[in-house]
Amino acid sequence: MATVFFKLLLRRFSHLVFDGGGGNSEKKPAMKLKDLFLGLCIAALLVSEIFLFVANQQKNAALDRMNSAQHDADQARADLAQLKAATDAQASDDTRLRAENLSLTRRLSTLQTQITTFSNANVVLSLQLGNAQQTAQQQQEQMQQIQYDAEQAQATAERNACMTNLREIDAAKGEWSLETGKTTGATPTEQDLLPYLTGGIFPVCPSGGIYTIGAIGTPPSCSIHGPLVAQ
Repeated sequence: MATVFFKLLLRRFSHLVFDGGGGNSEKKPAMKLKDLFLGLCIAALLVSEIFLFVANQQKNAALDRMNSAQHDADQARADLAQLKAATDAQASDDTRLRAENLSLTRRLSTLQTQITTFSNANVVLSLQLGNAQQTAQQQQEQMQQIQYDAEQAQATAERNACMTNLREIDAAKGEWSLETGKTTGATPTEQDLLPYLTGGIFPVCPSGGIYTIGAIGTPPSCSIHGPLVAQ
């Protein structure tokens, strides 16, 4: 509306200035003052229109800057919200990792305690095993000694029994020699000696040896324990 009114005043001012008041060369002073005032109003309106235009341009520029700033602020708030969410997520991850680390530390401590317990138990078992092995070895040595002693005792007993049999055979040979009148060099048989042996049975070596009666004057012998040893 101000622009249209400004254009009408501009046309009126141009008509008054350039047309000379409609061909009238003589104007009254009142008309000149009126025209001058009108021209000043037009000039003032022109200046106002210019200021208004500049002000609108500045306002539009300010609005653009404000919109841009608002957009930047919204973007900053969005970035801040995203950063906060990421920070919260990171904090949650850090909390979870700390909890897992604490759990692993406790588990490791428990495992170390168990390892120490097992190690101590292993040492005790090793000592017990060593003592048991030593005891078993001693018992085995004792058993071997007992077995050896038993074998020696059995061998001695069998030898003594064999010597007793040989003495009985030798005595039977002497009685056979006296009753039969046999002299040195004569050799009796087992059947010849049976009447002079205990129970009428020819003795047997307990070690499985074979007896040789031998001639009169020669001591009987065993294939394992050897000849009769004189006492």
